[in-house]
Amino acid sequence: MGLDWGPVVMSVVLFIVLTPGVLFQLPGKTRVVEFGGFQTSGAAIFIHTLIFFALITIFLIALHLHIYAG
Repeated sequence: MGLDWGPVVMSVVLFIVLTPGVLFQLPGKTRVVEFGGFQTSGAAIFIHTLIFFALITIFLIALHLHIYAG
């Protein structure tokens, strides 16, 4: 079998989607959720880290996501 690219691809996609302030920020500066604000805070970084960890755990461990190449 080839290399397993599942963890790499899923981590990059989730990192891009969950970067605070790019698509959304939870919690926002003035509202609970802000979209496209391009600003962040310590609380938002912490919340987005927890969401990232939960989703990567679900995709890689619970669902056994694998992408083989080569």
